Amino acid sequence: MITEIRHTGIVVDDLKRSLWFYKEKMGFKVFKDMDESGHFIDKILGMKNIMVRTVKMILGNGQMIELLDFSSHKKNMLHSSINDIGPTHLAFTVDNIDEIYSDFLHDGIEFISSPKVSEDGGVKVVFCKAPEGTYIELVELL
Repeated sequence: MITEIRHTGIVVDDLKRSLWFYKEKMGFKVFKDMDESGHFIDKILGMKNIMVRTVKMILGNGQMIELLDFSSHKKNMLHSSINDIGPTHLAFTVDNIDEIYSDFLHDGIEFISSPKVSEDGGVKVVFCKAPEGTYIELVELL
């Protein structure tokens, strides 16, 4: 039986920029940073001669993401649109969406729209893109 979601893995093509985004803009802290290669990683990922830097990052409540920067294998964009098949975004609850929106815009972060209040008035929502292209949903409870 599944007991919890451990983490979400995100393949990146610019680790420095992605670390900046997830640390400075999203509030994650680096928990573990390591280079992985060898028999074990080759076997579990089903490829040969893998070389990947993995950076596990956590929020204060223990929720974790893992950034993966493959140096040995070509990186392909998985999703280009919010309505592609498969996992398309990460959603985060935030305190002040308008302040975050302005701050992110100032730093050149791309948004689909400005923050919008849901029809039932319960939340305000906006989607932006992280540096590697992952859509990030920001939700403020009203």
